[in-house]
Amino acid sequence: MKPSKFLAIIISVALSASVLNSCGERVSTAEASYPMAEWSEATEILMHTPGEELFNGGINPLAGLFEYYFDVDSAASEHRNYIAMLEANGIKVHTVTEILQQAPIEKLQEYVRDVLKYDVSQGVEDNIAASEAYRLQIIAQMSKNDLIRCILLHPVVKLTATDINTGVQAQYMQSPLYNLYFTRDQSITTPCGHIISNMNSSQRAEETRLLTFCYEQLGQSPILAITGDGRLEGGDYIPAGKQAFIGCGMRTNIEGIRQIMDADAFGHDTIVVVKDRKWWQMQMHLDTYFNIIDKDLCSLVESRLNAKPIDKEWLTVEVYARAENETQYTMVRHDYPFVDYLHECGYQIIPINKEDELHYANNYLTIAPRHILAVANQSEELAKDFARHGVKVEWVPLENLIKGYGAAHCMTQVMKRKVYHPGNTHK
Repeated sequence: MKPSKFLAIIISVALSASVLNSCGERVSTAEASYPMAEWSEATEILMHTPGEELFNGGINPLAGLFEYYFDVDSAASEHRNYIAMLEANGIKVHTVTEILQQAPIEKLQEYVRDVLKYDVSQGVEDNIAASEAYRLQIIAQMSKNDLIRCILLHPVVKLTATDINTGVQAQYMQSPLYNLYFTRDQSITTPCGHIISNMNSSQRAEETRLLTFCYEQLGQSPILAITGDGRLEGGDYIPAGKQAFIGCGMRTNIEGIRQIMDADAFGHDTIVVVKDRKWWQMQMHLDTYFNIIDKDLCSLVESRLNAKPIDKEWLTVEVYARAENETQYTMVRHDYPFVDYLHECGYQIIPINKEDELHYANNYLTIAPRHILAVANQSEELAKDFARHGVKVEWVPLENLIKGYGAAHCMTQVMKRKVYHPGNTHK
């Protein structure tokens, strides 16, 4: 289907050969390094190999926001293999633990002073001052590895008095960052820079502070943090050159999206808000049912592709556009069918059947045009579909990790991609 005149008008107000830098200034795309298009070649990715902090989430998967129990050690092994595959493609992978290891110990101590708690409310109130001094003394003696453990585990030491031995005993509680390995969600990286999410789930709220710390240690301080009633999670954002797709549903809301537009922090002149009416954990983010492989090729799960307006799976879009060098967006299209919009953009759509969808087939990572890393053990039909469209697929074994309700895309925050050329997009 040829692009409509209406779409041509939208695209005509989109970026031509410039983006916004972190100061809001126009710069040449030749100078830009933050991702502007999902299909551009990935060069730097932020990830977190799960460790002992994952265990608590697994022993009650529902409370941990996981689908099933899975083995921590096997999950870590899968993750290291995934990193090795990315590195074999020339991609620099930064891990949270490595960043923490390289941080000054004084910074880690400052962090831990906020997260290691001594609870003295049960019968030892008279010793609060002494207990606080003791807590700070212990933090000052900790090794880097133990400071990192505190950051990942968020321990609370609940103290009570006793008449024997040292005069005090404790119960030990934790609020571990067990979903941290889904580094897609705590932020989005737009052409302007990193934007810190405001997570939908209380279990994940503390992850954003750690990712902010990591960006700062890498010298890439975030440009915006979503606050108040705004909600944003990274799996809902997919950059697509002159426009960006962003899901609005279970995990990201319109207030969060408005905060980004109001701050002029998207770096795209056309914002396509994909409105989801089916709030389902299996499809919690846009990238669980829609993904992009190249400037003219995407995938969509069949339940969304074939949905009718009466179905909860039916997707519509609100399109916001602005003229070049303007900062204010205007809604130019309301409740327009998502699939029709994709066709107007010139996308061919690869359907993902239900069996493959439930095995996270759609949650692949595009690392270059028509080159993806996807969860292994999908159907032969899907493999043939990818081959028919000239897609190079590297199949990644992730059988344990996907039990946490996410896969290859969810586990990566692509920080940098090679220069995007505006001519290589829909017109």
